Amino acid sequence: MKYRILIIEDDEKIRKELKTLLTGNGYLVSAAAGAGSGGEAVFRAGSAADSGNIVQMVKETEPHLILLDIGLPGESGFSLCSRIREFSDVPVIFVTAHNTDMDELNSIMTGGDAFITKPYNIAILLAKIASLLNRAFPDPEKEKRFERFSWKGAVLHPESSRLEYDGKSAELTKNEMKILYYLFSHAGAICSRADIVEYLWDNQLYVDDNALSVNVSRIREKLSAIGLDGFIRTKHRQGYLI
Repeated sequence: MKYRILIIEDDEKIRKELKTLLTGNGYLVSAAAGAGSGGEAVFRAGSAADSGNIVQMVKETEPHLILLDIGLPGESGFSLCSRIREFSDVPVIFVTAHNTDMDELNSIMTGGDAFITKPYNIAILLAKIASLLNRAFPDPEKEKRFERFSWKGAVLHPESSRLEYDGKSAELTKNEMKILYYLFSHAGAICSRADIVEYLWDNQLYVDDNALSVNVSRIREKLSAIGLDGFIRTKHRQGYLI
């Protein structure tokens, strides 16, 4: 997924630097430009109409993150952030030459998520952007790895490929983990062998019907060793059930 970042900055040099930096790091970048700069949107000093265009630009482009200057001509970045917060929770980073405690406090009070002063440290700025994007738009696959499943006293930990029961733990291979993940995801229901094999193939684990039988046998041995005899039941000509 390519994230869209909107830069609201009237200094053409800084705006171009940020755009080059972010584009080079894989982001899709648009900008609200200063007067006479030839940018995507014009922000002239003292013009309420032009600041309204910036708000409209946010609504239309739906950025994943905004870099916002405080000292804009006409309407301040604080006021603009407050207006954006009326309709959007998009992460906002204030990137500004204003560096007093009151400026930082105002950035928080008006809905900003981070505050970086100019001249900014590129590594810190990129880290802040990545952190806020990860927080606002979590990776479903990453989240899935940290799920925990509980069934009949057994607890499956996908992030560490372990299954725990009664204070004991069994370490699982990748195939074993995926098979148990599928069974726990369908706990109480019969899972056909064909469906399990198809699921493993969809997850780039190439297991045929015979290999599935071998893996299930190994899983049963490991479960038995921690006191989970009979946890996986075979339903004749139907599949497996936990």
